[in-house]
Amino acid sequence: MAHDARVRQAVILAGGQGTRLRPYTDHRPKPMVEVGGRCLIDHQIDWLAAAGVEHAVVSAGYLSEVLVEHLTSRPQPLVVETVVEKEPLGRGGAFKFAARRLPFPGQPWFATNGDVWTRFSLERMAAHHAERGAVATLALARPRIPWGVVDVDELGRVTDFVEAPPSPYFVNAGIYVFSPEIVDLLPDVGDHERSTFPELARARRLAAYPIDGYWRAIDTAKDLKEAERDLASTAE
Repeated sequence: MAHDARVRQAVILAGGQGTRLRPYTDHRPKPMVEVGGRCLIDHQIDWLAAAGVEHAVVSAGYLSEVLVEHLTSRPQPLVVETVVEKEPLGRGGAFKFAARRLPFPGQPWFATNGDVWTRFSLERMAAHHAERGAVATLALARPRIPWGVVDVDELGRVTDFVEAPPSPYFVNAGIYVFSPEIVDLLPDVGDHERSTFPELARARRLAAYPIDGYWRAIDTAKDLKEAERDLASTAE
């Protein structure tokens, strides 16, 4: 059975204050923190455009005027529209608020947290979503554990030391594909991960897509420095 997996629109959450990233976020919203000399949100917009997205709605909050000025100061590879939350709506509420402005309401859409630095095939993720007939598909990542670990054999002898290995557990990567009906299921105010997603999981309408590329959430200054290091190493 053929599935139309094309996704032409997206929502980017960009209202975070990034308190753990200060002083980088004293005068700019979190998605404007730079990795490799470019703002996170610029990386995301280019990535979405390369996957065929034509229109992105950016949900802004903290220092929204700084973000709007930045987004309108350079040519964009797709149409970028910004909406501003008058009061904090939570991530689920922000997605719902911004989704009301999407130009193709009967079509699927990508949704991203604006503080994520990642690269993988959005087209393959969209196909995965369409093939499963899901209401929502979330990307899964295995972040590196921030400590070194010790390997021990069955006799209790140390066999090796491994510095910052990948976690054995998947985490929600903050990248989604949503079918049109998700809008009515998202909370007006609140977190979709605590309301909408558990309901969809119980109904077997929530799919998972393990990422086969790079992923890092930029939450702290340490994350930022490590992302810079990773980007520099791939460019060598």
